[in-house]
Amino acid sequence: MPEYQTFEHDVLVIGAGGAGLRAAIEASAAGISVGIVCKSLLGKAHTVMAEGGVAAALANVDERDNWKVHFADTMRGGQYLNNWRMAELHAKEAPDRVRELEAWGALFDRTTEGRILQRNFGGHKYPRLAHVGDRTGLEMIRTLQDHGVHRGIDVHMECTVITLLKDGDRVEGAFGYDRERGRFRLFKAKAFVLATGGIGRAYKITSNSWEYTGDGQALAYHAGAELMDMEFVQFHPTGMVWPPSVQGILVTEGVRGEGGVLQNKDGRRFMFDDIPELYKNQTADNPEEGWRYCQGDKEARRPPELLTRDHVARCIVREIKAGRGSPHGGVFLDISWIKGKIPKAAEHIKKKLPSMYHQFKQLADID
Repeated sequence: MPEYQTFEHDVLVIGAGGAGLRAAIEASAAGISVGIVCKSLLGKAHTVMAEGGVAAALANVDERDNWKVHFADTMRGGQYLNNWRMAELHAKEAPDRVRELEAWGALFDRTTEGRILQRNFGGHKYPRLAHVGDRTGLEMIRTLQDHGVHRGIDVHMECTVITLLKDGDRVEGAFGYDRERGRFRLFKAKAFVLATGGIGRAYKITSNSWEYTGDGQALAYHAGAELMDMEFVQFHPTGMVWPPSVQGILVTEGVRGEGGVLQNKDGRRFMFDDIPELYKNQTADNPEEGWRYCQGDKEARRPPELLTRDHVARCIVREIKAGRGSPHGGVFLDISWIKGKIPKAAEHIKKKLPSMYHQFKQLADID
């Protein structure tokens, strides 16, 4: 029989993104043995790609915001198919989770008064996203992994779990292999948490991490769990399309939150052409009002580029299919136009979107 290593914990968390790390931290607070298994190195999870920010109704920028508005935005964005109780808990608890990250060492951008700065984002009525430039996910993972490691959580890196082991109807273990050496590993635990992310890598072009191959769903299904809502796969509307080597790399929603606009090959801002009825009273009907919103005008309505991701993605696909796309099969995302609106716009963009500036400059030679 092949040799294998055995590890025992009270709780084993499979997946080391934001959800997995936070679950492990919560379990370790009970003073029990906790282990985390991750397919790559710790810190390489897809949570890093949450570049634009984390939504929480802190009301630091607009005092009209509260959890009820956040809840309404969430339900509307999900076409009211959401699990309302989960949406309610999310809206209520998000501010405490952001403050918790801050207490654990996360360094959020600040207002002039020293409060956590919040920016505009798609589908949100008010500026709601606490952020660290355009590297928020990286800061979240850094904070959570540092806090987790200091709590004594054991981390099994570069290990893929291929099956859950059952005794009757109860899961008693997990079996996997070391990706570097190919050696088998057996994990025994009293409780297991699956936090392996989504299935985005099922698609040829995606901004999802290479780890998003549906491992957790497959493990759960083969162990007897029922899967639900598998048709709901979120697509980020904006990513790089050229050169081919960078196709699919994420372009954060923060670009649109800072004033970036979507245009077809004719230079038309096509998002104004299709504003859903549910959002018409909250969405600007002209470019000037949309720009004022991005600059913090509380009386202005959001630009249509900041509608929900599913709608923005559909509008982009519609333009491409109608033959109005860019030469390389996408559309154009332009933020350079704000140079005519504010002084020192180039410095403003580099300050607000440092990773995006670097990404386009280094990978596509676009300034």
